[in-house]
Amino acid sequence: MTIEVREVLPTDYIDLVELMSELGYPTTLVDLTERFETIQKHEDYQSLVAVKDNQIIGFAGLCKAFTFEFSGLYVRLLAFVVSSKQRKQGVGTKLLKACEEWALQQGAVAITLNSGNREERQTAHLFYKSNGYEGKSTGFLKKLTEVLKDE
Repeated sequence: MTIEVREVLPTDYIDLVELMSELGYPTTLVDLTERFETIQKHEDYQSLVAVKDNQIIGFAGLCKAFTFEFSGLYVRLLAFVVSSKQRKQGVGTKLLKACEEWALQQGAVAITLNSGNREERQTAHLFYKSNGYEGKSTGFLKKLTEVLKDE
């Protein structure tokens, strides 16, 4: 089994719709294409896929940033998913290592991520911990479009 990790291509978008749904981000091809076209224009972002037998089986989306917490550039892993049919086969580890390599190439001193607190995310938490990540915080989200509707 050979797994290749490479940058996302527009021809990958249709396969990514299903993976994003598995991640808990249901979307349409039109919406996903629009997002990727916007993201790909920014050099601080990177989008990677894991490919096996010409099938997209994993996805990672990353972004470079700075923080008030410590000095230096860091990379935030914004999205990370491996097909439920391909888990426990080393795909996630290979994809995560590729993310870390990209972060190091950018001069990052750290890599961070958020993972949902839902019960079904516990396996993902164990995966991250087994790869050297430690739980540090709980993330929060407020959709500003909802605030604007209320005004």
